[in-house]
Amino acid sequence: MSQTGKVRSKTQDAGWRGSVDGWLEAAYDALKESGVDAVRVMPLAKRLNLSRTSFYWFFEDREQLLAALLARWRDKNTGGMVSQSESYAESISEAILNVFECWLNAELFDSQFEFAVRSWALQSEEVVAQVALADEARISALTGMFRRFGYDNEGADTRARTIYLTQIGYISMRTHEDIVERFRRIPQYVSVFTGKVPKRRELDRFYGKFGYAEKEPGVFVSLAETFEGAVVDGQ
Repeated sequence: MSQTGKVRSKTQDAGWRGSVDGWLEAAYDALKESGVDAVRVMPLAKRLNLSRTSFYWFFEDREQLLAALLARWRDKNTGGMVSQSESYAESISEAILNVFECWLNAELFDSQFEFAVRSWALQSEEVVAQVALADEARISALTGMFRRFGYDNEGADTRARTIYLTQIGYISMRTHEDIVERFRRIPQYVSVFTGKVPKRRELDRFYGKFGYAEKEPGVFVSLAETFEGAVVDGQ
């Protein structure tokens, strides 16, 4: 997609015309809701209650907006996964749990956005190429993570692909699991992907990041509810 010309900066936003971020956010929402065919100037203008000509204050054309959407996807999803793969960990189990945060935290990795971009790729060879580059970067980051913990090249590559292709399968099939259901499977996933059993403290830290604790095997409680109950009991 052409990125010729310059998108205006935030400091050049003109209130009655909207803003760069406003138009991009509307495009992002439309893409996730209805696919790339919905990312067109007039429908976005109606969504924002702005004039069609306002769009051209910030973008040269629709192609430049689509390029900005792809850049946002690369920064968020590929950037988030690579960052989590490279995060500090004391063990491979903890490293895998860092990556698993992506599947539960949309701020790190937006699965709906991922599905929308991969669907878009069915209509665009250019997007196919962008997805292939992203896949390569993500698998490379996961492979590097395994190698840091002593896995040989072939083992690291195979395990990285197993993790990644499993998750892309989840996304492509639009599989739904609530957070507690996912938690119950996580220890087994870690064991399958690493060949090692995660330690209790590693799992507890992971669950705690999402505000949960495992009260007994397979039974999770909200830390917020536990805290509220403790306050009430102490009155």
